[in-house]
Amino acid sequence: MRILLIEDDTVLGAAVRDQITGDGRSADWVTRLDAAADAMTVASYDLVLLDLMLPDGRGIGFLRTLRARGDVTPVIILTALDQVSDRIEGLNAGADDYLVKPFDLAELSARIGSVGRRYSGNPNPLITHGSLDIDLASRSIRRDGKPVQLTAREWALFEVFVTRPDQLLSKAQLEEKLYTFDAEVESNTIEVHVSRLRKKLGAEVIETERGLGYRLGAR
Repeated sequence: MRILLIEDDTVLGAAVRDQITGDGRSADWVTRLDAAADAMTVASYDLVLLDLMLPDGRGIGFLRTLRARGDVTPVIILTALDQVSDRIEGLNAGADDYLVKPFDLAELSARIGSVGRRYSGNPNPLITHGSLDIDLASRSIRRDGKPVQLTAREWALFEVFVTRPDQLLSKAQLEEKLYTFDAEVESNTIEVHVSRLRKKLGAEVIETERGLGYRLGAR
């Protein structure tokens, strides 16, 4: 999951970014609405975390513009504005969730996961795929009843496949979901992680369409 964080508080922004990356997700962090608009023209995001009070304007206006042009990217508002009227305004403008500062970072992770599952079409965090029992909420996997340990990056890659079970995903699409603008990506990074997932979860878990990309294997 690739997330756009729009937050001008440098302390909070760094903490949220670190939480996101620690969860195995990727985050592009900007501090202004104009930079956010630029980022969304060149990258595809799975979710936006939006502060409402920014140096170059109000996040509500940015959100309304997104929805007016048909952009359905899920948005979670992060703000110190805690009045009921503020929450109503944010939700009516098209936000999918509203979190008041200060908030617990673990709760933010849970809300990101919840919104992400809703948009992937599977709000249930528990998925069975062949011999695998997958818990998207706790980010854990059991194979034939035995726990399997994945690294943060392995989990992030596998989560892309699980939440898009019928899609053929190109190497470029997978790299875009996993890495931020400033990340250096080795040419064989995706291949290496796919190989490791197959060793841990079964050779059939990810199928290769030669020259085209990868997809989640049949159950």
